[in-house]
Amino acid sequence: MKLYTFFRSSAAFRVRIALNVKGVKYEPLPKAFAKNEHRAADYLAVNPQGLIPALDVDGAVLSQSLAIIEYLDETHPTPPLLPGDALGRARVRSMAQAIACDIHPLNNLRVLNYLKGDLEQDEEAVNTWYRHWITAGFRGLEAQASEFSSSQRFLFGDAVSLADICLVPQMFNARRFKTDLTPFPTLLAVSTHLESLPAFAAARPEVQPDAV
Repeated sequence: MKLYTFFRSSAAFRVRIALNVKGVKYEPLPKAFAKNEHRAADYLAVNPQGLIPALDVDGAVLSQSLAIIEYLDETHPTPPLLPGDALGRARVRSMAQAIACDIHPLNNLRVLNYLKGDLEQDEEAVNTWYRHWITAGFRGLEAQASEFSSSQRFLFGDAVSLADICLVPQMFNARRFKTDLTPFPTLLAVSTHLESLPAFAAARPEVQPDAV
């Protein structure tokens, strides 16, 4: 497998974690955002969405991080990233989508660049925007985690799930933008445990080959 990635992309971070959890070896193919390599014609020919990540599986290219992770879960079922029951799967997907669909899209690089450029917002205004949407999303997620985390080691139950894979990159971003995380003790406890696991640690942005 070949993974089109960028060291600080939250979505690519998720897929790197999933690949590591599954024990799947892959070749990283970094695309530098600063050089707009993800918008170049050669990459658009591979992934017309022009987004990171994309996973090349024997010439078949998959895009969108959650779709990629669920593909990996179906093709490499051990360890599973979704519970065995329908209700549990729905709850895990709900928490994962709260991050991937509600928080992250408002704070991705395209949005931040639009705020800075076309809307002429200064750095502090943009950072305030970023922290606002993380905080808003984390409120609901903290309540869910408090209900469904059995030991404050995982967001749901007692094993790594799709929700955990989404949480750690979002917590990395929250810290990077100096978000106040004290109102979210369960999320902090879960993330701290997950970050200690080798599969998560090896996926961190600063240890990627394209980290700058």
